[in-house]
Amino acid sequence: MSSRRYARGWGALSLAVGAVLVSTAAQSPDRDSEGERRAAASRPATAVVTVDGCAAGGGLCSDPRHSVVLGGARVLTGRPFVIGPKATGPVELALRTPGVLADVTVTDQRGRRIAGAQSTDHTRWTSAAPLPAGARYAARLVVDGVGAGGARRARLDFRTAPMPAGERLTVTFGPGDGGTYGVGRPVTAELSRPVPEDDPGARRAVERALDVRSEPHVDGAWHWVDSATLHYRPRTYWPAHATIRVHSGLDGAHIGGGLYGGPSRPLTFTTGARIEAVTDVSAHRMAVFRDGELLRTLPVTTGKAGYRTRGGIKVVLGKEPLVRMRGDSIGIARGSTDFYDLKVRWATRVTWSGEYLHAAPWSLDAQGNEDVSHGCTGMSTEDAAWLFHTVREGDLVRVVHGYGKPMTPFDNGFGDWNLSWPEWLRGSSLATDATGPAPRALAGALGPTL
Repeated sequence: MSSRRYARGWGALSLAVGAVLVSTAAQSPDRDSEGERRAAASRPATAVVTVDGCAAGGGLCSDPRHSVVLGGARVLTGRPFVIGPKATGPVELALRTPGVLADVTVTDQRGRRIAGAQSTDHTRWTSAAPLPAGARYAARLVVDGVGAGGARRARLDFRTAPMPAGERLTVTFGPGDGGTYGVGRPVTAELSRPVPEDDPGARRAVERALDVRSEPHVDGAWHWVDSATLHYRPRTYWPAHATIRVHSGLDGAHIGGGLYGGPSRPLTFTTGARIEAVTDVSAHRMAVFRDGELLRTLPVTTGKAGYRTRGGIKVVLGKEPLVRMRGDSIGIARGSTDFYDLKVRWATRVTWSGEYLHAAPWSLDAQGNEDVSHGCTGMSTEDAAWLFHTVREGDLVRVVHGYGKPMTPFDNGFGDWNLSWPEWLRGSSLATDATGPAPRALAGALGPTL
């Protein structure tokens, strides 16, 4: 798109793309004909995807598209760029080289899927509505028909630009619009514009203004996940059957320089019973407790060598009665003995990268005896349905006596509870009894495991 395009439409939208992660390519099927192999080899070895905020603008747009090159078995990091204030309307991801967008999933910073639609030729995806400013998004793409290597997988992380200078700093609290959650669900605060780490006075002003109170009372603290995101948790979990009220006192407060706070919507939510599912990997058993009382012990199978289930404390992110799981979403090539493509029932999600607790009727003989999965926790269909209807978002899932890497704190779900209390306090600008830098989160993988 030419930089001389101009548009009319809803508001002004800016996008800042932070980073692009490109995963390895899938292998071509072994049984391709010679002609098919020659045709695949003649395709370009890279794919080009463009991103802009001018879709459905009803005219021209003064801001150029920005291109991301996907190719090879490398990780590519793109320099940040901005789609300027003249961009308007929904966001568009478009494939500019031969091939198709086999799959596109875009989620916001709280993991909610952004509504959108693909074109009939599967070369472009357009959001159903303009994306709000000052938020973070992740687009997961599968691009097929690219060179001889087959499908390319990519994760594209981008941020809509913060409000222009002179606007008020506001905050959006989570979870959602309230409701009842498990005792492991932290409070989240998404700021409308970043407050940098090198401005500790501004960070202290923000923290002092964000008030969290629970009935019954527990002490807790905020932790800066990044310059625009904070999480709040108690030393241990929330009490069962508690009421948590979250309020911003930023409106009219001087944050620093010429920045002042603006009005923000408060949040009230409750917790249910304390539900905790504890998987003992070495024993191949899961024990499920409600308020400390054992409800049921389930035989399970967890991740085998090379696909070990993450250890530590996780939090239920959501539940899907039926989900399709494919090996190529986690880098397993079609034709490999490890490849799978299954519709899985009663799937309880615990990481954004695709770790679930789910029904696995194909591994009944292994359940209770050995580890045969690709990272998920598998069980009988009856047990998975019972668990699915027993837990809610925010409930606790602990994996002990295992062999996998530990759950990371912030990048792949709610791993907040894996930080000790002193480590947690290091992420607060108000803490005085802990020193040292806040731990850095590690990058998560893509796609559902099995």
